Amino acid sequence: MTKWFKRLALALLALCVLGALAYLIRAPLLRGAAGAWIVSQPLTRADAIVVLGGGPDTRPFEAARLFHSGLAPKILLMNARPSAAAQLGLVPSEADLSRNLLLKKGVPAWAISVTTVVVTNSYDEAIALRNWAKANHAGKVIIDTDVFHTRRVRWLYGKELKGTGIQVEIDAVPVMDYTPDDWWRHEQGIIVFQNEILKYAYYRLKY
Repeated sequence: MTKWFKRLALALLALCVLGALAYLIRAPLLRGAAGAWIVSQPLTRADAIVVLGGGPDTRPFEAARLFHSGLAPKILLMNARPSAAAQLGLVPSEADLSRNLLLKKGVPAWAISVTTVVVTNSYDEAIALRNWAKANHAGKVIIDTDVFHTRRVRWLYGKELKGTGIQVEIDAVPVMDYTPDDWWRHEQGIIVFQNEILKYAYYRLKY
């Protein structure tokens, strides 16, 4: 019994030491986890910049910046399903809001397009982009999206555009509430990162 107790005590001590060590080096570990998860590629000139739904506070602004830097002559917005308030005309739809933001940032109206179909999730967006790119003879697009969303986007679009000849480059857009260097210190960062891991697994299983 004494021998078993000593072994248990040593095992618990080892676990405590490992836990303390992990706590002490948590910052570089969590920073490294974010760096390994995020996908961001060197951007080259493309036929269009794609603004995915869900990030009107950041993605349209990044799209305008890329447009003015000469990386693409067009910006494609997703026609996300309007909220109940938008359906009543009380607030603008996300596509209208993004379009107005782009116009305010100096993007000409002729350079802005919106998908004709209504999209409700990332899979719908991938199909909408595929159809738009084929109809408009776009061979390469830049997708700007939030940092933790990038890995799921790269996998999904790589799968849905395979064999079409349409190339995709991913632009990781910084968000306002956290950064890859301190995401675990912010509630929103923790929620988004863990949700994206779950969504990535879900999309791999479903699609």
